[in-house]
Amino acid sequence: MSKLRRLNLPGHAATLALMNTILLAGFAHGQTATNKVEKLPTVVVTGESEADAKVQPPFLPPVEGTRIYSGKKTSVLDFDALPAIVNNNYRQALALTPGLLLSEETTPLLSIGYRGLAPGRAQFMQVLKDGIPIHADMFGYPEAYYTPPLDTVDRLEFIHGGASLMYGPQPGGALNYVTHLPSQNARFSAGSSQIFGSDNLYSTFNYATGTEGRVGYYAYYNHRQADGFRTANSDVSVHAGSVKLVLDADTDSRLIFAFDGYQEEHGEPGGLSLTAGPNYNVNRNATTRLNDRFRLERFFPSLTWEKDFSEGTKLELRGWGGYYSRWSKRQSGGGFGTVAAGAGNSIEFQEFFTAAGEARLRHDWTLGGNTHTFAGGVMLYHMDSPRLDKTGATPTADDGTVARDTVRESLYAPVFLENKFTFGKFSITPGLRLENIVQSVRENVNTAKALAGTPLGVKDEHSFVPLIGVGMEYELKPKISAYANAAQSYRPMIFTEAVPTGGGAVVNSNLEEGHSWQYEAGLRGNPQPWLTWDTSFFWLDFDNQIGTVGATVQNVGRAIHKGWEGALELDVVGLYDKLRDTDAADRWGSVSLYGNVMLLDAEFKGGANAGKTPQYAPGYLLRAGVNYRWRDRAKVSLLGTFVDDHFADDGNTAAFRVPAYMTWDLTAEFKVWKDTVSIIGGVNNLFDEDYYARITGNGIDPAYGRNFYLGVAVKF
Repeated sequence: MSKLRRLNLPGHAATLALMNTILLAGFAHGQTATNKVEKLPTVVVTGESEADAKVQPPFLPPVEGTRIYSGKKTSVLDFDALPAIVNNNYRQALALTPGLLLSEETTPLLSIGYRGLAPGRAQFMQVLKDGIPIHADMFGYPEAYYTPPLDTVDRLEFIHGGASLMYGPQPGGALNYVTHLPSQNARFSAGSSQIFGSDNLYSTFNYATGTEGRVGYYAYYNHRQADGFRTANSDVSVHAGSVKLVLDADTDSRLIFAFDGYQEEHGEPGGLSLTAGPNYNVNRNATTRLNDRFRLERFFPSLTWEKDFSEGTKLELRGWGGYYSRWSKRQSGGGFGTVAAGAGNSIEFQEFFTAAGEARLRHDWTLGGNTHTFAGGVMLYHMDSPRLDKTGATPTADDGTVARDTVRESLYAPVFLENKFTFGKFSITPGLRLENIVQSVRENVNTAKALAGTPLGVKDEHSFVPLIGVGMEYELKPKISAYANAAQSYRPMIFTEAVPTGGGAVVNSNLEEGHSWQYEAGLRGNPQPWLTWDTSFFWLDFDNQIGTVGATVQNVGRAIHKGWEGALELDVVGLYDKLRDTDAADRWGSVSLYGNVMLLDAEFKGGANAGKTPQYAPGYLLRAGVNYRWRDRAKVSLLGTFVDDHFADDGNTAAFRVPAYMTWDLTAEFKVWKDTVSIIGGVNNLFDEDYYARITGNGIDPAYGRNFYLGVAVKF
């Protein structure tokens, strides 16, 4: 008697598999009735998991899980389409989506801006890992110092601009790292990669995964280290690990536990200039700060319960929390592009203790012969964040006397809901988000203010801000649609804006949160496996931006960011096969040409910087290249990035001008023995472009010149 097993297959494949099983079972029953028993051959049917079947590049589906994406501009960055990305190279990770500006730096920290919004630590974006925010503090200190190793990321999901209203109020969109789940194909499988490269780069990623009975597991350890290309103090060391357990993965009720550990330390070699001090044009590898160091620790558990009450009713409950800290020491003295020569240093230690939970519900309902979808939820987020600033007696001191002692706290309780109304091929999705934020800052000690006769800072701020949005989509043809959306967003003051740490700094008594409206309309399609496109026009009106003029924190004005984004990917071999009815792609591999561009016009319309261009707002950002793939045996990519000149400050000062640049990366991955052994290699900045993409108050941060890496990956 053959056994009936649950088959988790998408669409027609599941139907055919079920019919096949029923026919075989019926045949066996018929043979039994005639007293002739035959043992039938085993039939094995494989297919994608439900999650993989729903979420496929290049766009997120209209509805997935407890979330609605209809009418929103979305991108799915599938890392399987590229060779292995080594050392968290975001220039490669972001290759296939427009508008995201990477502010490259000497350290392993991440800075991404969008459509002319400042990139520093992605503070104008919502950054999530498996749906959980990973900023140090979502609002009081929205800095994404931690990001997961890209080796463990299955895909990046990006919800552009105001389309991300259901995931946070930030105007820069939402970037979600979706990490690997346990494999259900075996009890145990594992892998290891060992990569070596320029400037003593060493990177290793090791994992084990499998499913035993009802429990699936996935664990990894990643270590990266390098000396860096600067003459001194540009070394990096990263240790990252995680354990993920899934109970009853393929049932209608599943539990997911994860624990992440992360430690990182790097040197901060300082900035250069084109005039004084170490000159960029003479020695771009020079170091101006020999003693500045940075350390980061993060230990975070999370627990998620997912319940499928039916195909159209789903619930997600998440709880997370943990410990996050950043420590830095910086030598006193020095300035823009000059060598630090002070006798002491400043030491900063911030801790973040998080406890948070979120509930999301999605329910499909029927009216007028159409199926509509409701999705909503609530979050409760609490953060305690003490900060100590000390003064060290020597440039290398790791401890010192207390200069400032600040206690910070935030409580965040948003409510968000939306409903997708469907009328045939047209859908409209209005949404509402109620922001409710309480922030407090208390200074216990501030010696600079004591010397200046300034009272200690105390700030209690409660903001209740309703935000609305709407998305619309019309299916012109299968897999071709027009979309449009409009949404509000806002950005409250952060801790250092609420109570500045400087002795003479003050906060304008009329300081208001920054508010914005975003509008977008576009056309996208994926009508054939070999063709994808997305084109849209956008308008961002950002008012009451917060900044510093002299020693005063105040609203610095209104800025308008408007432009066009376009993306195209064409598999020329797939097109040839379609036109000639051949199978060249299967025999020789696919060759995909891609290109995406953002054209941007951004300008301050009022305030102290009226008529100037916001920082990191280039007139164009272009990415283009070619990806070759032969079955699952070989991948080769040539990836190009082209950026117009722009400024790294809102004042558009000459010293902060970033000249236009272009750079290319060549990467490859080959399986050399079955599916077990692969060779990974690449050349970053292939043509050794001399450029920089980041300038701070310390000076120019030069980008990496041509560098190499080579290694091996083993799976068993």
